[in-house]
Amino acid sequence: MDLRFSEEVRRALEAGQPLVALETSVVAQGLPYPDNLAAARACEEAIRRAGAVPAATAIIDGQLCIGLEESELRRLAEGKERLLKLGSRDLAVAMATRATGGTTVSATCEMAAAAGIRVFSTGGIGGVHRGASEHFDISQDIAALARFPVAVVCAGAKSVLDLPKTMELLETAGVPVIGVGTDELPSFYSRGSGIPLEHRADDVDTAARIARARFESLKQGGVLYTVPPPEETSLPRNEVELHIAATLADADRQGIRGKGVTPFLLSEMAKRTGGKTLKANLALLTHNARFAGQLAVAYARAR
Repeated sequence: MDLRFSEEVRRALEAGQPLVALETSVVAQGLPYPDNLAAARACEEAIRRAGAVPAATAIIDGQLCIGLEESELRRLAEGKERLLKLGSRDLAVAMATRATGGTTVSATCEMAAAAGIRVFSTGGIGGVHRGASEHFDISQDIAALARFPVAVVCAGAKSVLDLPKTMELLETAGVPVIGVGTDELPSFYSRGSGIPLEHRADDVDTAARIARARFESLKQGGVLYTVPPPEETSLPRNEVELHIAATLADADRQGIRGKGVTPFLLSEMAKRTGGKTLKANLALLTHNARFAGQLAVAYARAR
């Protein structure tokens, strides 16, 4: 894969330093400006404090970039031009048309794996959307998790999804889901979902050994680490569900489908909760990045 590395990321790869990949669809489409830029910076700082090197991914003028300059990150955040939301399937088209956009979980997994980066931090993964039995809306993220050897740290799947069906599809795809200090799947804004997890890691060294066994010994695909969001900013599950139901009904009335659902949900949920979901989102992004940085360090140490 033809990748363009920032100087910092290139040096880190050459030196064998731990790195953490970051997606940028949350910057380009997921959060409003300037919160999106502040969130990206906070995630990078959390990773650095943990002892790892952040490696934000994006497509800039058709180039697959790992590690962004400040001007490039700001370009994605300000949104003064048409920015695409780019999954794994979109990379070839973006390259050929010299497009610019933010990377989703699937694209970031593919780019990170190609670069040899084994840890990736995000807010929440995509999965099976509610009503999928009718419109069959299923994210590319699950296929990417199954295919690429990357440890993905998240706060569970995005709240808009059908979480039980998402878990079933992850099982079918052979993706292990590990609860970090929890036996229950987090649900993005909330610490619980009522869905039990079969596997748990109570410390970062155990988490790193699981990833290393899967990637190095078994030569298998990704691992999903689910981290409960910070308690002080998390929201009650029943409250979130009420807002989701109302927001999805609005989306349906407006004909919003596919890639447009999540950005619409995030924006409308923030309005309905008086900014509580935005605050929770910002907090969990940094929280996940901190654990991902620690995981990358432990993974490198386990060599």
